[in-house]
Amino acid sequence: MAVSVSLSTAPNPHHHHHNSSIPVPGARQCKYTGQSVRALPIRVLTVGKTRSKGVQLIVDDYIDKLKCYCRIEDVRIRPNPKNSRDIEAQIKHEDMAFMHLIRSDDWVVMLDERGLDIESEQMAELIGDAGNTGSSSLLFCIGGPYGHGRQLRQRANLSIKLSSLVLNHQIALVVLMEQLYRAWTILKGQKYHH
Repeated sequence: MAVSVSLSTAPNPHHHHHNSSIPVPGARQCKYTGQSVRALPIRVLTVGKTRSKGVQLIVDDYIDKLKCYCRIEDVRIRPNPKNSRDIEAQIKHEDMAFMHLIRSDDWVVMLDERGLDIESEQMAELIGDAGNTGSSSLLFCIGGPYGHGRQLRQRANLSIKLSSLVLNHQIALVVLMEQLYRAWTILKGQKYHH
């Protein structure tokens, strides 16, 4: 049974993630498999200073693989730009940094531990559906240790979680890159090592 993530047709700054239709667990078939999908450029925005060399190698490897399917950009946001000891101030500054990088016609997906729990086929549908929204690019936002701020939460078109486990932002980035690559292989009907 095919299940749609059903994204609305235009980015809406007042759209909250819980208004999106909720993917139904158990879907095993992607509705776009084998069809032509508009490949939106993808930007992955991550809060974080330095990455371990191992993480960067894996991220670079997936970026190279993803370039066969779409344009992809890995954008780092400096954590706690004003070195505040106040957690609320830190979240607010990181929130503003995200908002400066988001354009009005971007489709924004926020990674959040309280987001929708989606399967790989639904990630593929998310990419396919986003291509039908008229958006100029697809953004995935990974926050810092204290999570996302209010402005990004309000701006996000969709909020998803990669795991029921809480993931360090570097691990979340690796999981996201692998799932983006897996999603494209699903869309193209290509074999992928399980």
